[in-house]
Amino acid sequence: MTNKTSPCLQEQKMPPLIQMQDVKLELASKAGNVKILQGISLDIDAGSTVGITGPSGAGKSTLMMVMGGIEATTSGIIRIANENLSTMNEDALAEFRRDNIGIVFQAFRLIPTMTALENVAIPLELSNNPSAFKKAKDSLGMVGLSKRLDHYPDQLSGGEQQRVAIARAFISTPNLLLADEPTGNLDQETGNQIIDLLFDLQSSYKTTLVLITHDKNLAHRCDRMIDMADGLIQRDLDNTV
Repeated sequence: MTNKTSPCLQEQKMPPLIQMQDVKLELASKAGNVKILQGISLDIDAGSTVGITGPSGAGKSTLMMVMGGIEATTSGIIRIANENLSTMNEDALAEFRRDNIGIVFQAFRLIPTMTALENVAIPLELSNNPSAFKKAKDSLGMVGLSKRLDHYPDQLSGGEQQRVAIARAFISTPNLLLADEPTGNLDQETGNQIIDLLFDLQSSYKTTLVLITHDKNLAHRCDRMIDMADGLIQRDLDNTV
């Protein structure tokens, strides 16, 4: 008599949210082609936090830009949420970013002629979401700016402007949040508050966070720390062990 075994109940591991295979980027210059990324292969799990460090010119910000589909690569494959960014045209990339990726820059990148509420509502307005302004109001409340809805960027402090940028980045509940030196224009105390806010929201939303930073101590707060130099990954450390 043949014994039948029950199916394996072990939960299957989810595929990485980010998959990069031998990604290279070269840019032309008068002195010849400059190699910015020299063959990056990297997987990042969904819901994890990753700090990317390295000296200026290491390729950190460029790596973030190609992850976000903002900068085109010379060769290699980039998959985000199992979608191949390498095969998408500009319109498809813009739509994919709108629905899946939030980005926070060092320089805030708010539209000066729009109020905080209008700046945050932009991603949902572009997708014709009828609840864009209600959700923008809720998102600004989430970052502690309920009383700043009608203020313009030049009426806000640096920390408040970055909170607006974070509210905008999270309004579409993205799978991936890219943050490029988000505290670079802030004093230390305000910067610490912004970082705490980022990590709190990442934990609440289970968003994958990729954080570009010169601060090794900040990178150590992440689950994983990747050191770059000369367009290559030099070290990849698991901070959870």
